[in-house]
Amino acid sequence: MPRHDDRQLSLDLPSTPRLRVIQGLGQKQQEPLLSRDAVARVLVEAGADLLLRRISPERAEVIEKAVDEILSLFDKVDDNRLLFPVLQRKLDDLEALMQETRQTRARRVTRR
Repeated sequence: MPRHDDRQLSLDLPSTPRLRVIQGLGQKQQEPLLSRDAVARVLVEAGADLLLRRISPERAEVIEKAVDEILSLFDKVDDNRLLFPVLQRKLDDLEALMQETRQTRARRVTRR
């Protein structure tokens, strides 16, 4: 028959927590579109919005085409710096499109 042991297991934990809570305002800061990664995150954001039905399939398609074109331009600018103004214009256009998309999405959420 197994013996019953009433001893309590204890752990020595540091007195101060190792994680800190950072107080935020509850809104995500929008990062500027300066890199391939930032542009790719726009595509992920649009995909999530589409799945959650916060944007239309047509708007998601426009965003996808803009992202594809910009990612291609990033590659071309690596070889030809003269295309940088074209890339910058496309990035500005995508930024404006995403700002409009986020505003439309926010209006839709507040109506509910």
